[in-house]
Amino acid sequence: MDRSELLELLSPEGLRLLDALPEWDASADIVRIVSDLRKAGHPPDLVATVLSQAKLRKKAAAKFGDFARGMLFTEAGLEQATRLRVAALHAGRFARAGLGHVADLGCGIGGDAMALAALDLEVTAVDVDEVTATIASYNLAPFERATVLVARAEDVDLTSVDAAYLDPARRTTGHENTARITRPEDYTPSLDFALGLAERMPVGVKLGPGFDRDLIPADAEAQWVSVDGQLVETGLWFGPLARQEVHRSALLLDRGGSAELTGVGDSDDVEVGERGDYLYEPNGAVIRARLIGDLARRLNARMLSAGIAYLTSDEARETPFATCFRVLDTLPSDERKLRAALHVRGIGALEIKKRGVDVDPAALRTRLKLKGTASATIVMTREAGRHVTLLVERV
Repeated sequence: MDRSELLELLSPEGLRLLDALPEWDASADIVRIVSDLRKAGHPPDLVATVLSQAKLRKKAAAKFGDFARGMLFTEAGLEQATRLRVAALHAGRFARAGLGHVADLGCGIGGDAMALAALDLEVTAVDVDEVTATIASYNLAPFERATVLVARAEDVDLTSVDAAYLDPARRTTGHENTARITRPEDYTPSLDFALGLAERMPVGVKLGPGFDRDLIPADAEAQWVSVDGQLVETGLWFGPLARQEVHRSALLLDRGGSAELTGVGDSDDVEVGERGDYLYEPNGAVIRARLIGDLARRLNARMLSAGIAYLTSDEARETPFATCFRVLDTLPSDERKLRAALHVRGIGALEIKKRGVDVDPAALRTRLKLKGTASATIVMTREAGRHVTLLVERV
């Protein structure tokens, strides 16, 4: 979306048309919808823009729920936006710390700023991109204590604010078809700026889930967040925003609630032991937080192989922090023999999980030429250093 498209969308005609559209339905006859809107006298560029917004609103419901129906988006902004449930937890840290005025530096479409403002905190939301900042201003319009600035984060006067929150842009410039940036020095603003700010004031920084752990400062609380089994972010918290005696955290959110595993630091792995009847696959947040050892001790489990995040035990214990599998059989790791073993069992649908082995599950599934009506799950990994293929079922 460019500046002229945004101005047209924000016109009274554009907003009325957008709000009048039915919820986006990918199976609908889009050609007919476009034709009907054109016949009604709406300009073609506006029709394209509002239909794009309707599609983005539908997609955004996964992050923003019903609020998405009244928001505006860019494709890139929605991609990086924090889920509203997670943003509420971020905002809660600032509120509990008594930090009344927060600068959201790199606010994007305004998701985190909305959560902060909803707790009646004063928010100065900043984005360097004019289109993105304008969309954030629209999304924050219901909140009287929210202000939006078009500026570089590095140029904002922070003398009147109590704390800062940063979600550095980790994609190339633009509003759609952007590419992911991997070097922290290329983030906008840069990681060095964010960490330098944390030396002066309370700061929270949202980063990608695969962020290099070696770059985490020693005084930060690092929290990895998983939503419905998907690892979504790494959060770094400094000063009063960080909890005492918590330096590593794995936070799991799903429809059933939340669960958190914390530690004062990385936990030591337990010893490798003989494979039991059950296999545990820790949640990605637990793995990234390096709290596998603490989880293993909770489960009375042992490592299946050194350095590989699978645990094994003789009994099944319920835990939100790992998926438990019952081991049914050991299958051949040789591809030809594995194909024959699956054929004998009539397995036509196969889930392939792997760690510590060089396998492309999609390509292997094709080569196995599966036939049959049964479905199954296999785990391809190492057991005490040796390749092993296990037939398992979820407990």
